Order: sequence, then C-alpha cells, then structure tokens
Amino acid sequence: MDSHLPSTTGAVEADAVPSDEGVDVLPYVNRELSWLSFNRRVLAESENESYPLLERLRFLSISASNLDEFTMVRIAGLEGQVHRGIDTTAIDGTSPRQQLDAIREQVLTLESRQQQSLETLTGLLAEEGIHIARADDLDATQQQWLEDYFTSEILPLITPQAIDPSHPFPFVANLGMGVIFRLKRGKRKANLVEMVLIPSGVPRFVRVPGNEAVYVAIEQLIVRYAEFLFPGFKILGDGRFRVLRDSDIEVEEEAEDLVRFFRTAIQRRRRGRAVLLELDDDCDPAAEALLREHFDVDAAMIAKTVGMLGLHHLDAICSEPRPDLKFPPFSPRYPERILEHDGDCFSAIREKDIVIHHPYESFEVVVDFLRQAANDPNVVSIKQTLYRAGDQSPVIAALIEAAEAGKAVTAVVELKARFDEERNIHWASELERAGVQVIYGFTEWKTHAKVSLVVRREEEGYRTYCHFGTGNYHPINAKIYTDLSYFTANPRLGRDAAKLFNFITGYVEPKDLEKLAVSPIGLREKLHELIDREVENAQAGKPAGIWAKLNAITNREIIDKLYAASQAGVEIHLVIRGICSMRAGVPGLSENIRVTSIIGRFLEHGRIWCFANGKGLPSRQAAVFITSADAMSRNLNRRVEVLVPITNKTVHDQVLGQVMLANILDTEQSWVLDADGEYRRRRQGNGGFNCHDYFMSNPSLSGRGAAIEAGTVPKLTLRGKRV
Repeated sequence: MDSHLPSTTGAVEADAVPSDEGVDVLPYVNRELSWLSFNRRVLAESENESYPLLERLRFLSISASNLDEFTMVRIAGLEGQVHRGIDTTAIDGTSPRQQLDAIREQVLTLESRQQQSLETLTGLLAEEGIHIARADDLDATQQQWLEDYFTSEILPLITPQAIDPSHPFPFVANLGMGVIFRLKRGKRKANLVEMVLIPSGVPRFVRVPGNEAVYVAIEQLIVRYAEFLFPGFKILGDGRFRVLRDSDIEVEEEAEDLVRFFRTAIQRRRRGRAVLLELDDDCDPAAEALLREHFDVDAAMIAKTVGMLGLHHLDAICSEPRPDLKFPPFSPRYPERILEHDGDCFSAIREKDIVIHHPYESFEVVVDFLRQAANDPNVVSIKQTLYRAGDQSPVIAALIEAAEAGKAVTAVVELKARFDEERNIHWASELERAGVQVIYGFTEWKTHAKVSLVVRREEEGYRTYCHFGTGNYHPINAKIYTDLSYFTANPRLGRDAAKLFNFITGYVEPKDLEKLAVSPIGLREKLHELIDREVENAQAGKPAGIWAKLNAITNREIIDKLYAASQAGVEIHLVIRGICSMRAGVPGLSENIRVTSIIGRFLEHGRIWCFANGKGLPSRQAAVFITSADAMSRNLNRRVEVLVPITNKTVHDQVLGQVMLANILDTEQSWVLDADGEYRRRRQGNGGFNCHDYFMSNPSLSGRGAAIEAGTVPKLTLRGKRV
C-alpha cells in the first residue's frame, strides 16, 4: 500500500531563531556560528508546545550541556590560539579573535534564551504539580523538613574555606559550583570571605516529600541555612558561581606511552585554564571582585546570569515518574530475521546480509553477535574497534568472555575519544587483564571506524562475519541515537576489514581494497570521484542527484565539489543534523542544493551517501554507502574511518528507500537552511510527516526486507512517485 506522504516542497515558516548576523554572505559559514545555530534548534525543542513538558525540560538540559562542552573545547581552543598569537583563519576567512567576538555575543543571547525557557517551563510544570522552587517560597512544614535535611545530610559533606593570606584560594574543579560569602563577626572591622564548594557527588536538586514534586537546588539551601555553617557571624552578602575550564587534550607526537600520557593529561584537564566564570546576577560585589581577580578570565567570558546556573542538571528532574509528561514509551524490536533462525546470528547473516536500524531495532543484536562469537567453539578470532563503550558495557564483557575461552581477541581502544579517555583506559586495563590484545591505534589519528570482525571455522573453510556501524558500540546511546548496523559474510568485505585491522595494529597500509574506502588514505578521494561522476552524468543529460545524511559538513574540498555539482545541474539534498559550513539555495552557487536538519525525539547520527548513478534517486541502481565519517576535515584527514558500499538488493532498498527517503520526506521535525544562512522550521500542519513516528510505527527493517515487498510496511513515495 502507498502511504500518502507530502512532497519535499512543503510550506516553510520562520521560527523565532536569531539569524547569524554579522556574517558576510560568503560561500562558507563559520563552523562555530553554525554549531551555535544547531544548539538554538535544540533549545527550540524546549519551546515546542507539541512536546510533553518533561521532554521539553530535557531539551533545555541538553542545550545547556551542549553549550558547556562547546565552551570547554571550542571557545577554549580559540582563546588558546589568540594567546599563542596564532592567526590561522577559519573557512569563512575570520581570525580566532574575530570568531571569539562573534561567538561571545551569540552565547550570551543563547544563555538568556535558556533562562527564558526555564522560566516558562517552571510555570507550566507547576500547573502539573512539579515545582522548581525557592526555599523561601515553601510553607513552614516544608522549610522545616529542608532545614532538618540540610543539617543531617548536607552539612556534614560541605566545608567552608576562609580566603585570606593564611588560607590560599581553594581549587575549583572544572564544572565546579560554589557559594562565596562575605561575613562579619562581632566588632571586628575586617570582613571575612568564605567559600563553600558543592561536592560533585551530591545531587544538585533536593526533592521535598509531599503529594506534589518540589525540587530545591542545593546552592539555595546553602545560602538559606548559612547560619548553621557560620554560627556567630553576620552574613553581609553572598554569590553563587560556576567555573568552566579548558578541557581539550592535544596529543603530543613524541608521546611514548599513550596510556601514561592520557592519565596525566586527564589530571591536567581537571585543572585547566578557566574559560568561563558564571555568576548569579545578585552576587555580592566584593565577592565578585575576588572571583574575577582570581580566575583571571577574559572579561567577555564572565557571565552574569539572571536565573539558575548549571542548567544541564535539570535532567535529574526529568526522571520524575510522570509518564503523562513524557513521550510514550517505546521498546525497540528485536530483528525478526535473527528470530527466524532461532537466535543464531551467524546462520541469519550467512543466509543474507542484514541491516539493523537503531534505536527502532534493538542494539541487543550487536551484543548477541559478539556473545555468540564468544561462546561458539568454532569461532577462532574476534577483532573489534572501540571508540565509546559506556560505563556498563556488555560489548566489553563479551570480548573478555571470548578471550577467557581461549579465542584470539584483538581490541582497538581509542584513548583519544574526548571525555571518554578515562573510561577507555579502564576498559583497556580490564581487557588486557583477560588476555585480550589491546591496541591503541595511531598517535596522530583517531580510530573512529565502527567495525567488528569474527572468523569462524566452518565445513567449507574459514568464514568471516563483519559488522559495520555508523555509531559507537554503546548500548545506552543506541537507545536514543539513530544509527545503522550492517552485518555481512561477504568475503570481499571480510578481506577488506582484515586489511583495515592490519593497518591499525601494524601500520600496514591497505592495498587493493575490493569494496571499502578508508580514511585518511582514500575515503576522501572516493567521495570526490562519486561526486564528479554525478557531474559527468548531468553534463551528459543523464539523471544526476546526491542525497546524504550526515552529522556535519565542514570540509572545504567536499563543499566545493558539491557547489560544482549544483552548478552542473545535479540535484542535491543534504540532511545535516548539526554543523553545516555550506550555503544552500544561493543563485549561481548552490541553487540546486537543499539542506535540512532534523531535531526530534531521537538524535540523528547515521551517516549515508546516495548517488543517482545515472538512474535517478531513489532507484535500485543508485550507489549507496554507509560510513562512520562526517564530511569534516578531521574525519577525512585525521581519523581512521570506513565507507561501506551497500550492494545487497534488500539492504540497498531498506537504506535508500526507507531510512534515507524518510529523512528526506520529514516535515514535522525538519529545519530548512535558507540562502541567508538562517534555519527555518518546516511546518505542514495536518499533512506533515514525522520520520521518527514512522519508524516507531512500522517494522520497516527488523532484518526483513520482505516486509516491504509484502505490503505490511507503507511504501514511501517522493513527489507522488512510488519507490
């Protein structure tokens, strides 16, 4: 049956998102400003009245967390360039100093909008019995409970620290929060300054017992009940503050021991240079002056906040058991193809290639693939890349189990995965202890490819089973990130995967790859070749088109290739979730390029390239690829990534005619990039299409392409044409 879906030419309305003012109309958009535009789109979901309230609060928390990381890494990096006198210009021609000036203005605007969103949500949540309250606003019974809680549960954990010549200024860790007091005792003329740091292990919000949910921030309790901290003192003033520090780690090429280097670097990061000092708007002037003097932060990066500091902690309130204020629960489906083979992954893959669409299809199948390999006496070896694996990783457990069972297990653990360095060092130690051969890859490159290779002894000889993914081997992220898992026993892909691992473990550059393209030694050139072929087809009068789904596109070479393709008449539709350094729909430059960004319940993370190949899009003759790489210079030049061609007919139809096409057709969650560089929300009213709802409602993949042919899944159409 056909589903009645809209064409891609629906009406577009401007959302209340500020434009990137001050950026010249050049062929390229600054990466940092484009990221800020992305985070405004995330924040806009907290203002989306069609979403349940606690989900809106979660989007506000995500926006704040995103901005913290951006400050600790991107702003810190630019400040470092300015301090070192580095004048390298960005893709739009701006210097580090010019970028900082533009960024800071937008960051302050974004933070102000976050506080406005919190104020709105606080009022709406109160109507539903969830209160983000001030201690002073509670009744006498609630205040008494808070006082008792403070004296018994919080007071023993906090330590006031005097600041004077005999007491040096205490160290405040990255993301640390505290309260500073100005005090007076008796007839002493001199005032005393004391600081109370909030321990990192203490919950940010205290929930007051009662019929309704009442949350009070811990820093408010410290201020409200400061008399218990400072008996006999008169409190003249106070101020809440938060500090963000430079958190980037640059690997030194001469580092001889990566594990030792990162252990030391992680410690340094906790004490990195302060980048941002946040103060509450009512901060005591004398206390503020002391904080400004000590942290020596650029005046432009001192933020006075009217509202709450550290909004990323609001995520804790989202766990309130109110299903009526959250998205309807969704349970991923286990792939039917595997079930049809009684749970035997190898039998199912041997019969035919399988693609799994997370989070709609369960990531548990990836874990089961490795568990089965660990317990199968015919499996000889397992090779696995690990970039991010999470805290409680069943993937790690399966690899350990396999090694303890006597199998040859190799794990490529990437120590340079930002903010996961410490966790990955831990996992590497656990794996080595179990007998796994642990490889850390290249010093100067990150190994970002998502590949698992299992060699099994069978009647016909050794057979290689491969898993290629667009996302990490992270079971928690796989519940909220949309990604693709491709399982195959294709011997050509197996041979290429073996060469890839030899490249990582032994620096043996892969020659004569049969199917895969690998960065940084050929993936970029392969994409150039594919784009050029579309140009040639357009010039020859053949159908020509490019569809791509990526997280980001910033590489100038790729952008210029796409501009050239547009000018040659190639129709291009890019679904770019985050950073986009190209302009779309500019006459004479990119009038045939359309860029949309999907922001919704799930975080779009899969990477797909589709080329018309002289036959049009979508068609069964199109060239389709999945990849671990975004179109960024770091992915193409400084990371080990893979580009995997999808040639199996069933998988090809699923990736192109379902996943990719649904993203192209989405209207309810999509933002359109205008020629002026501004994103505007698409709105279709009652005729809209939501790709997340579509995939939750239809068993479109589940390892069974036959579901599409049998008509049990609505076939997607483009502009009224049936695929």
